[in-house]
Amino acid sequence: MRIVDAFLDPILKDALEKVKSTNISEQHNKGVDMGENDTLLDHLVRHTDDPVVLHDEVLNIMIAGRDTMSYAYIEFSHAWLQPIFSPWNMRYAVKDTVFSNSDPTGKPLFIPAGSPVSYSVHCMHRRTDYWGPDAEEFDPDRFLDYRVQKYLTLNPFIFLPFNAGPRICLGQQFAYNEMSFFLIRLLQKFETISLDTDSQPPDTRPPAHWANCPGRKGVEKFWPKAHLTLYSAGGLWIKMTEAKL
Repeated sequence: MRIVDAFLDPILKDALEKVKSTNISEQHNKGVDMGENDTLLDHLVRHTDDPVVLHDEVLNIMIAGRDTMSYAYIEFSHAWLQPIFSPWNMRYAVKDTVFSNSDPTGKPLFIPAGSPVSYSVHCMHRRTDYWGPDAEEFDPDRFLDYRVQKYLTLNPFIFLPFNAGPRICLGQQFAYNEMSFFLIRLLQKFETISLDTDSQPPDTRPPAHWANCPGRKGVEKFWPKAHLTLYSAGGLWIKMTEAKL
């Protein structure tokens, strides 16, 4: 956090000083529209000068955007990764609960109040019984063709990058809009994107013995790790060629 704050705090300070020197917050109260080049932070400082609120909201966007966009770059560079991801998650039963068993031969599961129930979205998104025999392949068409009705429509809770139900992520629609806008602008500016594995720090590259492993592990071009979200160990190193307009 010291490293993060050393980067973020001066940006927040400059934004707050800009508001004070230009009376932007007063203009906002008078109904003055935001400018074309205004950022999210420019908008936030018109509503609050609380540095803690500004810090947390901006940091939240940075965390959510960094790893998502990194994986998008990987897909464009033809690496092999299913773009449905998230590490382990956990919920606690607020009362005694009985879960039905997805296995027709199995018995219902009793969950006592207060018991933790952990699950891996990462693993769920790669289960062939949920997504079909090609579950581990990167194929965006699975959300467009007959597989939508065959798998996702019948059981929408198999797709949980934003969770689901009453605890669904508040930033879901923001993330979809952010990704769509950013990727479109990116593709307008660059015509080729490729992984530059030679620039990757040696100790963060996939171990050589992974090549002999079954499943995803044997074909990955980068080393995925998890904290709040999945991320690429050592960062993501790519080369891009500017489009000839």
